[in-house]
Amino acid sequence: MKHFMIKYRFTTGTKEDWHRAVENFIAAINADPDIAGHISYRCMKRRDGDDYYHLAATDSDQATKALQSKTFFRPYTEATERVGGGHVEVVPLEIIAETDFCA
Repeated sequence: MKHFMIKYRFTTGTKEDWHRAVENFIAAINADPDIAGHISYRCMKRRDGDDYYHLAATDSDQATKALQSKTFFRPYTEATERVGGGHVEVVPLEIIAETDFCA
């Protein structure tokens, strides 16, 4: 598994519209037979703040490439850049240790 954290500070638009866009992106992943079950994606925000964190995981390079080839991927990444005011950081993560239970 490869894991990534995408982080930015929300600067543009309404949070309600952005949350809907994120939900639509996740729904598109879940509905796509090529990548459903191969990509994990979770969006969180700091409570009472404007900092957003997306946690993404993929089970293979093939799944990553398949996601990046989808028509819904580029508009979503461009929208993320826009709401983040052009300052979005994608951090590759490496798991050192974890509990048996993963929520």
